[in-house]
Amino acid sequence: MPNSSKHHRRLALAGYAFVAPGMILLTLLWFVPVLGALYLSFTKYAIVTPPQWIGLANYKRLLSDELFLKAILNTAYYALGTIPVGMIIALILAVALNRNLRLAGFFRLSYYLPVITSMVAVSMIWLWIYNPEYGILNFLLGKIGISPKLWLAHPKWAMPSIIAMSIWKGVGKNMMLYLAGLQGIPDQLYDAAKVDGATGWKTFRHITWPLLLPTTFFILVVSTIGSFQVFEQVYIMTQGGPLNSTTTVVHQIYQSAFQFFKMGYASAQAFALFVLIFALSWVNNRFFGGTVDYS
Repeated sequence: MPNSSKHHRRLALAGYAFVAPGMILLTLLWFVPVLGALYLSFTKYAIVTPPQWIGLANYKRLLSDELFLKAILNTAYYALGTIPVGMIIALILAVALNRNLRLAGFFRLSYYLPVITSMVAVSMIWLWIYNPEYGILNFLLGKIGISPKLWLAHPKWAMPSIIAMSIWKGVGKNMMLYLAGLQGIPDQLYDAAKVDGATGWKTFRHITWPLLLPTTFFILVVSTIGSFQVFEQVYIMTQGGPLNSTTTVVHQIYQSAFQFFKMGYASAQAFALFVLIFALSWVNNRFFGGTVDYS
């Protein structure tokens, strides 16, 4: 018995030794900065001067900051525009490419290439596409008699333009996740459905869709978190304009921290975003996670 106890102790020490380097790095590179940012959110800090404790003043200011509240609404608009449409398109593509088509591999690669392409490069390409004078989009619309649009320079069109570009870039990732889910469904279920006379829509409704719910839930949660952290395309394509119609929460954090050097206020905005994402993740898990059967 004593030998067994020593053996278990040695195994435990060996396990701690293996995870210790990772935990140390995680603590130094994640926990410590997070705690530091939390402290700064209760201070007035402009980099060149020492932090000055002001308590909850930054968080009270958030509640009356009309631009930050507008950024939250813009971010929610972006999320509502990208997530449902992107998931539907990804599911349709996955179902279509899950068949033994001759060029299925080529199309899968084609749809996934934008995912691994730099957002900066993609944004620059779409800046050219949306250009009001020589952009290809206005050129093609002109061929069918539609007048040119100021896609990124008009408050009505700027956010939908960014949403369309984001869907195009990200649909391949969700398509691959749905493909993985589809290929995990046993063929015997479809064979049994054919024997029972179920084909097409009935097969999708009663077999494919229920078995894709775990994948759908995962995509929903990850997409929600990602959409509320949108920044690069906004910064490159519109700088938050026109008239702040495309400014987002992360864009506001960037401006507060690196343009106006209000590090304390930016930290408060960052933790407000954390609370918002945490609440949305909880809502997703509460109302959608319960419908998923992982057995």
